[in-house]
Amino acid sequence: MKRVLILGAGLVAPPMVRYFLAHRDVRLTVAAADLSRVAPLIDNAPDRAAALTLDATRPGALAPLLADADVAISLLPAVQLGSICEAAIAARVPLVSTSYQPPNIEDLDRKAKAAGIVLLNETGFDPGIDHMLASATIRKVRQAGGAVETYMSAAGGFPAPDANNNPWGYKFSWSPRGAILAGRNEARYLRGGEVVAIAGPNLFRHFWPYEIEGQGIFEIYPNRDSLVYRDRYALADATGVFRGTIRYPGWCETMRAAVDLGLFDPEPMAGRPEARYVDLLLRNLPVRSGSLVERVASFLGVECDSAVITRLEWAGFFSDRPLPPGPASPLDLFAGRLEKLMQYQPGERDMAVLQHSVTARFPDGHRETISGGVTAIGIPWGDTAMSRLVSFPAAIAARMILDGTIRVTGAVIPTAREIYVPVLDELAERGVQFHERSVRTYPGPI
Repeated sequence: MKRVLILGAGLVAPPMVRYFLAHRDVRLTVAAADLSRVAPLIDNAPDRAAALTLDATRPGALAPLLADADVAISLLPAVQLGSICEAAIAARVPLVSTSYQPPNIEDLDRKAKAAGIVLLNETGFDPGIDHMLASATIRKVRQAGGAVETYMSAAGGFPAPDANNNPWGYKFSWSPRGAILAGRNEARYLRGGEVVAIAGPNLFRHFWPYEIEGQGIFEIYPNRDSLVYRDRYALADATGVFRGTIRYPGWCETMRAAVDLGLFDPEPMAGRPEARYVDLLLRNLPVRSGSLVERVASFLGVECDSAVITRLEWAGFFSDRPLPPGPASPLDLFAGRLEKLMQYQPGERDMAVLQHSVTARFPDGHRETISGGVTAIGIPWGDTAMSRLVSFPAAIAARMILDGTIRVTGAVIPTAREIYVPVLDELAERGVQFHERSVRTYPGPI
């Protein structure tokens, strides 16, 4: 039997576990600190699956697991991916991950090639499906003799309209801490041939209205360093390259307020035996007269009855409720509080949206705008859309490695046709509906 190792068993893991349990030639091992979400699935197939408790940060913990695997898949936090890649290289076991590539990817690429294995990273939803759709569209443009002028991609996961019932317009369908940490990233993108650089603390000051057809107006803000993909998509001549995150309106102004109030601070708080949630706000407020709401509103430059204040009040940050015991940073406490309040309730559905747009110029002078993507809704009382769209691409790719379909070595992302075509085809077979449309314009007399 072929041996598959899944590292991590969080919110997106169950569809992946079921995917491999449906392949009777696979022996599956799931290793994670918390196995509660997958344990019932594993218990139903004791002859072909096992669940093991894992502390992936402990030195040497991965080695025996990798030694008993033909392919490994990491669903663990991105901060651990570098060490997981190193362990996979040492064990000469190919690895698939849904996370962004680690900073030392050039070194890992060299080592993986020497070991004769592939490290296939960024193979989830975003990143992942976005790379595949972009690569397919850009290839089609070039085959027709066109040149890409601009590329834009944006994605997000949030409650479906019928489950959008809290003032923040958000619920967690993936790692809560990861979702909050993503808001600390610096961002860069290309606009009109010029690089726009945004420091992490200013990220949520840069957002724009964004329409999703059939769903209404959302908002979009930059996602990490888009310029990396200018090289990876071979868009050296493009004048615009942008990758963004989509949220319901109001998200950015509220997260900007949280940044200004110090709630994104990752340093542990000292001396907090009797600390309350309100103390998280008091830490950075100047001493002024007035109620706490008035002081916070004045500090943020908003009205006391503004939507931002309403959201903070709803989340309990103005309350005397004691903070959870133990050492923690404001970011930990902020993420933990939102996680507790913003859970999907039984039967509620999430929505995952990915849209991209490519503008291209062709030899006869006409221009073409090609837009496409996917909009998926979760299954009531079943899998979330996000869990399916993150886990299935990685599972399909891992299966392709086992079958010998993917033969490349080194550290790569799924931009090669021999990877993305079979993955997108199987996703379509599994009910993921992709859409695309093209609009042509021709030069006129004036």
